[in-house]
Amino acid sequence: MPRGYGPLLLPVKAPNGEAFDTCQLPTCQFRSDVTHFEVINTEKVLFCDGSQSKTLFVFASPTSHGLKLLEYNAALSLQNFFFQTPRSHITILIMHSLSTALTALACASATIAAPASQYPVPGLSNYYSDYRGKGVPYPGNLTSPILPTTNGTAGPDDLLFQNLLSAEWAIFSFYQQGVEMFNQSSFTALGLPNTTYDRIQEIRDNEAGHLAIFQSEISSNSIKPGPCQYAFGVTSAVAFIVTLTLLEIASMAFLTGLVQQANTSATAAALTAIGETESRHNTWALMDIWDTNPFAGPSDTVFPYANEILESTNQFVIPGSCPKENPPYPYPSQKLPQFTYNSKTNSSLTSGTEIQYIFETAPPAWNDTQCYYAVFFHELLNVSMPFNTKTNTTTIPEFDLNKGLIVGVIADTPGAPTLDTVVAGPVLLVEQPAGAIKLG
Repeated sequence: MPRGYGPLLLPVKAPNGEAFDTCQLPTCQFRSDVTHFEVINTEKVLFCDGSQSKTLFVFASPTSHGLKLLEYNAALSLQNFFFQTPRSHITILIMHSLSTALTALACASATIAAPASQYPVPGLSNYYSDYRGKGVPYPGNLTSPILPTTNGTAGPDDLLFQNLLSAEWAIFSFYQQGVEMFNQSSFTALGLPNTTYDRIQEIRDNEAGHLAIFQSEISSNSIKPGPCQYAFGVTSAVAFIVTLTLLEIASMAFLTGLVQQANTSATAAALTAIGETESRHNTWALMDIWDTNPFAGPSDTVFPYANEILESTNQFVIPGSCPKENPPYPYPSQKLPQFTYNSKTNSSLTSGTEIQYIFETAPPAWNDTQCYYAVFFHELLNVSMPFNTKTNTTTIPEFDLNKGLIVGVIADTPGAPTLDTVVAGPVLLVEQPAGAIKLG
């Protein structure tokens, strides 16, 4: 049975921009298995300028479920139509004549319409790239979690996306705070390109799109976490761009871990696509902000224990500021001792040099009869070095110089082969751009 090609999707919105629908211009062929149509209603639809109206024919068929068809003048632009339609899964077909519409209706059941939403949909709207200004873009302007609307079993990757959405709220908030704190001259005064502030706004928009994507990936049976309040300790444009670089490269690292947690191939693919976007952000930062080669070797760093990196983002959360309905974040959490590194040393903190760790929380209860290892993850490698629990020092392995990211943990077993062998960490060592680690 011939069905031809799929539909061309055309967005339609009201003049005030508040409502969104999708028009389908089908190109598929007649389906001979649909033979019965019945006119069940006629309505008037008003053009956006209010100048004229046309008859809206409403049809019912065994497969159409009340699809709405409009006969219109072909000379008119499709972009000038606003359809007063209920918010439901209704396909709107715009055809040159009623007879053509009947043929289109027959094949409509073989097509899938784009999702209808009163909010911008990532992939259907430029909103998540082109929004500008210090105002908070949707859905970053939400202040509460979205509670479940149905009862049932959680989706296979609901927990993963709950963790990721909670992390994304922090990342989005960082960029939104930067947009509000600074302006174009804040960055041009540092000798940076005059497009820097605009790019930061665009990354902010992308992160808002990530919020929307992660919310949509959580089923209606599970809560969609809301934002906390965050403090990043950024008081200057220089500090902002240093933190920006760390966040972007860290995002790629924990996404490689979350991919390994995914229960469905669709989730793994979605995380890969998000990671590619974060990589573009980091590439822009390395080229435009740091004026350096963005290439980080043949592979970025894979870190298997994503929740350990997510746990480290809680340092930015203002205590007591999270919505009480939010699920625990991250879940599960080992609540490991956290440490950073001493940047005020003579060491360059690059491959083959000594590094000293500084605990930000109480250190582990060291067992004097136990050996401990500083385990370093870089690209696809995992290298263990002796860790001195008296001086908290170790040596960074001889990785390729000034490339990408090194993630370090302390473990009681070489290689930290399982989650429970990690006793502290992680720490993120940004090796690219060269020298940035000394700004920490």
